[in-house]
Amino acid sequence: MKIKKIPMRMCSVTRERFPKQELLRIVKTPEGEIKVDTTGKLNGHGAYIKKDLTVLEKAKKTKVLEKALETEIPNSIYQEIEEMILEK
Repeated sequence: MKIKKIPMRMCSVTRERFPKQELLRIVKTPEGEIKVDTTGKLNGHGAYIKKDLTVLEKAKKTKVLEKALETEIPNSIYQEIEEMILEK
């Protein structure tokens, strides 16, 4: 029996590699909108962040996601990410 490969992705903030399920994907769509991708399949340029409040705070301070997506990220997106982290 073949072992199934687990897709690994790198957290933009901590630069650590994690299974895709442990990360949230933030996407800049071709229209320039910023969205939190729950499916992992939205079209556009994506950046991953670990589902951890301390990592989210560090992302806000250092503006890592803004640099990765090359656009300004509104506070509403950070609040949406925080809510998703608290839900898990």
